[in-house]
Amino acid sequence: MSAPAKENLQFQTEVNQLLHLMIHSLYSNKEIFLRELISNAADACDKLRFEAIGNDSLYENDGDLRVEVEFDSAAHTITIRDNGIGMNRDEVVSNIGTIARSGTKDFLQKLTGDQKKDAHLIGQFGVGFYSAFIVADKVSLTTRRAGLPKDQSVRWESDAQSGYSLETVTKETRGTEIVLHLKEEEQGLANDWRLRSIIRKYSDHIPLPVKMLKTAEEEGQTSTEWEVINKANALWRRSKNEIKDEEYQEFYKHISHDWEDALAWSHNRVEGNLEYTSLLYLPSRAPFDLYEQKQQHGIKLYVQRVFIMDDAEHLMPRYLRFVRGVIDSSDLPLNVSREILQSNKIIDSMKSGSVKKVLGLLETMAKDEPEKYQKFWKEFGRVLKEGPGEDFSNREQVAKLLRFASTQTDSADQTVSLEDYISRMKEGQEKIYYITADSHTAAKNSPHLEVFRKKGIEVLLLSDRVDEWLTNSLHEFAGKQLQSVAKGALDLSKLDSEEDKEEQKKVEEQSKNLINQIKDTLKDKVEDVRVSHRLTSSPSCIVLNEHDMALYMQHLLKQAGHEMPSTKPVLEVNPSHPLLARMEAETDDERFAEWASVLLDQAILAEGGQLEDPAGFVHRLNKLMLAMG
Repeated sequence: MSAPAKENLQFQTEVNQLLHLMIHSLYSNKEIFLRELISNAADACDKLRFEAIGNDSLYENDGDLRVEVEFDSAAHTITIRDNGIGMNRDEVVSNIGTIARSGTKDFLQKLTGDQKKDAHLIGQFGVGFYSAFIVADKVSLTTRRAGLPKDQSVRWESDAQSGYSLETVTKETRGTEIVLHLKEEEQGLANDWRLRSIIRKYSDHIPLPVKMLKTAEEEGQTSTEWEVINKANALWRRSKNEIKDEEYQEFYKHISHDWEDALAWSHNRVEGNLEYTSLLYLPSRAPFDLYEQKQQHGIKLYVQRVFIMDDAEHLMPRYLRFVRGVIDSSDLPLNVSREILQSNKIIDSMKSGSVKKVLGLLETMAKDEPEKYQKFWKEFGRVLKEGPGEDFSNREQVAKLLRFASTQTDSADQTVSLEDYISRMKEGQEKIYYITADSHTAAKNSPHLEVFRKKGIEVLLLSDRVDEWLTNSLHEFAGKQLQSVAKGALDLSKLDSEEDKEEQKKVEEQSKNLINQIKDTLKDKVEDVRVSHRLTSSPSCIVLNEHDMALYMQHLLKQAGHEMPSTKPVLEVNPSHPLLARMEAETDDERFAEWASVLLDQAILAEGGQLEDPAGFVHRLNKLMLAMG
């Protein structure tokens, strides 16, 4: 069934919001509209080149791929056209009438109304086609997908106010042509010198020609010809010493559609058994969809300068999904597919080499520019923590890059490396101690830390959701075992004085009857009850088995619908606490049982766990307080 000749449609709500914000928030950087539209045009040419590998007829006898920019100062218009892949009607609706990206609503909810802050967020989202409306009050796009008949071309028009129209038209050539009808205050952009300077500033690195008409007079005759404005060569293929930082930054913005400069980059050419060039960037700011399941990967794959695919997930592990860049291979076949990439030794070698370059770049930054590295860590640290569980071969190198909060300062800032921790270990200390919790406050106030604070032993305070996964994957570093202070039996005997050991034995002996009575009372709820060597000021704490998941994580997973195995914790008590002394003196068995239950419930709550009977806990607590009165 053929589409109607012309129809008027409304934007998605999200598009309307984004258009409004973009027009107002990015106004002070309006020149970037041309960079974005030329980048899109170049991508369209790249995609045609890739599809034409298996179907040469898509070139339609015109293999000279290019982007053309024209202006009409009398009509106040700027035209950007390409002879790339083009779009059919469905693709126009999908790519322009909607925003086909996961997390769009979450992104919009983060917008503040502060134009400066919102500009950064919009930059993370990707500016793209809609930047045209920064300078134009009407945009007309005419496109024909390569291979389709001329009379199945599509025209899209909008004023960014009242939705958009779609019309079936005839277009002689494949590709896309965009006409910007400039706002009155932007009509000065329809100027030869101005457009050339913008193209040279923002699009010099585009690896195909961007052309404008040049007028020449010779012997009284006026002629026009297309002139290439940019360098039109692949920047990554040029020698590093001839590329300026500004060029690297503009190329980064071209491939990433990011608003801000890159934080750092690594440009390398590998020769030998395998030949490839990589140009890999670290962004300054995390994209808004960094934790989305369908988050875009940032590596573009080229083969002998021919674009093959973007979002090449096989070229970078998931924990480095924030890396942007290009990898250009001289060894892969031009018709390589995503299926072939999954089990290709060349891809595996390029991936391995590229990961080492990124980790090396981060190591150098951490060593030579610690402040810059902290900026990186604040944006991407939680993602990097996925590394030890994903990348066994680089586990130690990734572990060196990790940063944590610790009891050294009690600050929530994650600045302590594992190497820092080891350098401060006490004489006789053999393990790296840590605690996981659902917040920094909960971690630093945990009763499990009491004996460590007393002895001046540093403990890492882990409060990111990923930390439980991290510690299950990273069991040791530099020969030192990582040990949770909240799991398993605690052995600090090598750090205890003989006096401390004698005191512990004495307390255990004196408390035997009390411990047995609590154990009998709580036998259905706990695996064991024992005297604690961790506590100095709290009455009790929960201790999990070595391989048990933290209580707060168990609670989160239960809320998400996961079934958790039923396990009983160990209850450790501090016999020197007044509450235990009161229990020991209690002669009423029923009241003793209520005290024991309160002791257990308090310990569970302190660990971020969920009580099975919160109302019962409150009832018992009230009853005991009234009895004390």
